Amino acid sequence: MLQNIFQSFLAAAGKPKLGFTVTLIAGCTNAILDALFIAVFKWGVAGAAFATGIGQVLGGVIPLVYFARNNGSLLKFVRTKIQIKPILKACGNGLSELLTNIASSVVSMLYNSQLMKFLGEDGVAAYGVLMYVQLVFFAIEIGYSIGSAPIIGYDYGAENNTELKNLFKKSLIILCISGVALSALAQMLAYPLAKLFVGYDEGLCTLTISAFRIFSFSFIFSGITIFSSGFFTALNNGMVSATLSVLRSLVFQVVFVYLLPYLFGVDGIWWAMFATEACAFAVSFIMFSAYRKKYGYA
Repeated sequence: MLQNIFQSFLAAAGKPKLGFTVTLIAGCTNAILDALFIAVFKWGVAGAAFATGIGQVLGGVIPLVYFARNNGSLLKFVRTKIQIKPILKACGNGLSELLTNIASSVVSMLYNSQLMKFLGEDGVAAYGVLMYVQLVFFAIEIGYSIGSAPIIGYDYGAENNTELKNLFKKSLIILCISGVALSALAQMLAYPLAKLFVGYDEGLCTLTISAFRIFSFSFIFSGITIFSSGFFTALNNGMVSATLSVLRSLVFQVVFVYLLPYLFGVDGIWWAMFATEACAFAVSFIMFSAYRKKYGYA
């Protein structure tokens, strides 16, 4: 929890490089200790657990020490009274992220259920590969969304509409271009990535390549849909953010993962994510248009 939350504090404090360094230290520590505990000490799964724990401890403790002392930023720990109202407001504003994580688990079960029905175990295995690879591609867009949120919140709070408009416009351009680029990259990497994960089974590998090439079209829209939810969270509008998250991560996916296979066969399952992101993309721009005057970002 500390490792994740301190990333936002470091960005708000104007120290994103330190946040990156902390993440790098934690990740490298995890990887090195994995090799040491598993390959050298022969601790097996328990060794992997220890390595993960130690890496995350470093990721949480280093920022804790940084903010506990005088530092080069405007943020540090001080004595304060417990204020319930701001805490409840923060919880409400973060509702979208809560719902997204809950919905992701539910949707994964639905996908697996449909895949077992239409493709059996090979379908579930292919979906597992897609989820691992998807995280790598989505990480770029999620990182941008998280990194830009403190700047958006600061400019809005400071009533710096000129900078807010500039950031909003450039963000849309960057995410649209990166979405197309990531989709094209995914098309090119479909074969080697499938070979890496399931190269031991020719039939499963062919299925995974086909699924990934359909699935990867969703990356065209995902940057904007991920950003839109984070954008409204940064503007302290948890309701709009939660609405966007629920529609994208639950409602649209449930509808399409059940509907499309009956219209287009088994490929409909893989097209479900593309249809979801396309609809979420449209809703995001409706929300952007509806609230542009209220927040002054366009």
